Amino acid sequence: MYNREEFQRAAEFIQSRISAQPSIGLVLGSGLGKLADELADRAVIPYADIPGWPRSTVVGHGGNLVVGELEGQIVAAQQGRAHFYEGYTLQEVTFPVRVMKELGIHSLLLTNAAGGVNPAYQVGDIMLLEDHINFLGLAGANPLMGPNDESLGLRFVGMSQTYDRPLRQRALEVAGEGGIPLHSGVYFGLSGPFFETPAEIRMIRALGGDAVGMSTVNEVLVARHGGLRVMACSGITNRAIDVVDTELETNHEEVLEAGAVIVPRLTTILKGVLSNFPT
Repeated sequence: MYNREEFQRAAEFIQSRISAQPSIGLVLGSGLGKLADELADRAVIPYADIPGWPRSTVVGHGGNLVVGELEGQIVAAQQGRAHFYEGYTLQEVTFPVRVMKELGIHSLLLTNAAGGVNPAYQVGDIMLLEDHINFLGLAGANPLMGPNDESLGLRFVGMSQTYDRPLRQRALEVAGEGGIPLHSGVYFGLSGPFFETPAEIRMIRALGGDAVGMSTVNEVLVARHGGLRVMACSGITNRAIDVVDTELETNHEEVLEAGAVIVPRLTTILKGVLSNFPT
């Protein structure tokens, strides 16, 4: 468990390395960290330098916090994230969200790589999260377990309006203008690091999941606990396999390869939202 002083200490260190105050946070998932390279007047801070900040060990996660200007907004962009399956606690996984809140951000935009459970989804598509199922969190594995610090957020968090409607509407407008396939759907959050069995995929579909992944839901939970506005997008990197007798197999390499199609699309959507950010 962390206390607020630890979040503040990390935030103070970051503030000593930057010249502008970020107002929006970005969490960039597998293969998507290149967007941070487009920030103007950027300061690049390795995770290893920030007190308490968890390091990512996954290929495709750059391991830096980049603060700079993008489309007229000062943003703090995570090049990669830590995951529960890497051996971190969920409090450690969500430490960066707490720190960004201490930095003064009011909104958090997240991206991830996900498997397409909905049969209508194709590799390279983008799904805008309209809701999620935090499968582990429902059973008690979530970062809000334990004593609650009222200075960070209320004990009981309402999640019926988790994903900000004006931000979602703006993302849909940008995608429509750019001819980008953008679905709205439900993200099903699991722990990993294994990909799902066909029976598990059929279960996820039956429970209402459109895409499945190993991140995001706990970051979103902590962001909402802290009163942040939230938008999230999944890049569909593979079709989830729902039958046993097949030669197909899901692997991390195809996840990274799909980024060649996904990154330009997600970049367009995120830039479009930032350039005309709904107040």
